[in-house]
Amino acid sequence: MHYNSLSDIQILDKIGAFVKAERIAQQKSQEQLSTEAGISRSTLSLLERGEKVNLITLIQVLRVLDQLQWLEAFELKNTVSPMEYIKLQKKQDRQRVRNSDLAADNPPSEW
Repeated sequence: MHYNSLSDIQILDKIGAFVKAERIAQQKSQEQLSTEAGISRSTLSLLERGEKVNLITLIQVLRVLDQLQWLEAFELKNTVSPMEYIKLQKKQDRQRVRNSDLAADNPPSEW
Protein backbone atom coordinates (compact mmCIF):
# COMPACT_ATOMS: atom_id res chain seq x y z
CA MET A 1 0.00 0.00 0.00
CA HIS A 2 1.20 3.52 -0.72
CA TYR A 3 0.88 5.20 2.65
CA ASN A 4 2.33 8.45 1.31
CA SER A 5 -0.79 8.93 -0.77
CA LEU A 6 -3.10 8.58 2.27
CA SER A 7 -4.19 11.51 4.37
CA ASP A 8 -3.39 11.60 8.08
CA ILE A 9 -7.02 10.82 8.84
CA GLN A 10 -6.95 7.77 6.56
CA ILE A 11 -3.81 6.51 8.30
CA LEU A 12 -5.47 6.98 11.70
CA ASP A 13 -8.45 4.99 10.40
CA LYS A 14 -6.12 2.14 9.34
CA ILE A 15 -4.39 2.12 12.72
CA GLY A 16 -7.75 2.07 14.50
CA ALA A 17 -9.03 -0.75 12.29
CA PHE A 18 -5.86 -2.73 13.00
CA VAL A 19 -6.20 -2.28 16.77
CA LYS A 20 -9.86 -3.28 16.68
CA ALA A 21 -9.24 -6.34 14.48
CA GLU A 22 -6.36 -7.47 16.67
CA ARG A 23 -8.41 -6.99 19.84
CA ILE A 24 -11.26 -9.06 18.39
CA ALA A 25 -8.84 -11.74 17.13
CA GLN A 26 -7.49 -12.04 20.67
CA GLN A 27 -11.05 -12.23 21.97
CA LYS A 28 -10.67 -9.23 24.23
CA SER A 29 -13.43 -6.78 25.00
CA GLN A 30 -12.81 -3.05 24.90
CA GLU A 31 -13.19 -3.01 28.67
CA GLN A 32 -10.62 -5.76 29.14
CA LEU A 33 -8.06 -4.27 26.74
CA SER A 34 -8.42 -0.76 28.12
CA THR A 35 -7.98 -2.01 31.69
CA GLU A 36 -4.88 -4.01 30.77
CA ALA A 37 -3.45 -1.01 28.88
CA GLY A 38 -4.20 1.39 31.71
CA ILE A 39 -6.46 3.65 29.67
CA SER A 40 -10.16 4.39 29.71
CA ARG A 41 -12.56 2.45 27.51
CA SER A 42 -13.61 5.68 25.83
CA THR A 43 -9.98 6.40 24.87
CA LEU A 44 -9.68 2.93 23.34
CA SER A 45 -12.93 3.56 21.48
CA LEU A 46 -11.48 6.80 20.09
CA LEU A 47 -8.37 4.96 18.94
CA GLU A 48 -10.38 2.22 17.23
CA ARG A 49 -12.50 4.83 15.43
CA GLY A 50 -9.40 6.52 14.04
CA GLU A 51 -9.62 9.57 16.27
CA LYS A 52 -6.55 11.41 17.54
CA VAL A 53 -5.04 9.94 20.70
CA ASN A 54 -1.66 10.30 22.38
CA LEU A 55 1.20 8.26 21.03
CA ILE A 56 1.70 6.75 24.49
CA THR A 57 -1.88 5.44 24.33
CA LEU A 58 -1.12 3.64 21.08
CA ILE A 59 2.07 2.17 22.56
CA GLN A 60 0.23 0.95 25.67
CA VAL A 61 -2.45 -0.73 23.58
CA LEU A 62 0.02 -2.31 21.16
CA ARG A 63 2.07 -3.61 24.08
CA VAL A 64 -0.96 -5.39 25.56
CA LEU A 65 -1.80 -6.79 22.11
CA ASP A 66 1.83 -7.96 21.74
CA GLN A 67 2.18 -5.92 18.56
CA LEU A 68 5.23 -3.74 19.25
CA GLN A 69 7.25 -5.30 16.42
CA TRP A 70 6.26 -2.39 14.18
CA LEU A 71 8.78 -0.33 16.17
CA GLU A 72 11.53 -2.14 14.28
CA ALA A 73 10.95 0.36 11.48
CA PHE A 74 12.29 3.05 13.81
CA GLU A 75 15.55 1.28 14.67
CA LEU A 76 18.65 3.17 13.64
CA LYS A 77 20.99 1.09 11.55
CA ASN A 78 24.73 1.49 11.93
CA THR A 79 25.94 2.31 8.47
CA VAL A 80 29.22 3.59 7.16
CA SER A 81 29.06 6.41 4.67
CA PRO A 82 31.20 6.05 1.53
CA MET A 83 33.52 8.79 2.80
CA GLU A 84 33.96 7.08 6.18
CA TYR A 85 34.67 3.80 4.39
CA ILE A 86 37.42 5.43 2.30
CA LYS A 87 38.95 6.98 5.42
CA LEU A 88 38.94 3.59 7.14
CA GLN A 89 40.61 1.98 4.15
CA LYS A 90 43.31 4.66 4.05
CA LYS A 91 43.92 4.25 7.76
CA GLN A 92 44.37 0.49 7.35
CA ASP A 93 46.72 1.00 4.39
CA ARG A 94 48.88 3.36 6.47
CA GLN A 95 49.59 0.85 9.22
CA ARG A 96 53.31 0.04 9.19
CA VAL A 97 55.37 -2.75 10.56
CA ARG A 98 57.53 -1.58 13.44
CA ASN A 99 61.26 -2.16 13.45
CA SER A 100 60.94 -4.06 16.73
CA ASP A 101 58.56 -6.46 15.00
CA LEU A 102 61.08 -7.01 12.24
CA ALA A 103 63.85 -7.66 14.74
CA ALA A 104 61.80 -10.32 16.46
CA ASP A 105 61.11 -12.06 13.15
CA ASN A 106 64.76 -11.85 11.93
CA PRO A 107 67.25 -12.56 14.71
CA PRO A 108 70.72 -11.13 14.07
CA SER A 109 72.81 -13.39 11.95
CA GLU A 110 76.19 -14.66 13.07
CA TRP A 111 78.95 -13.93 10.63
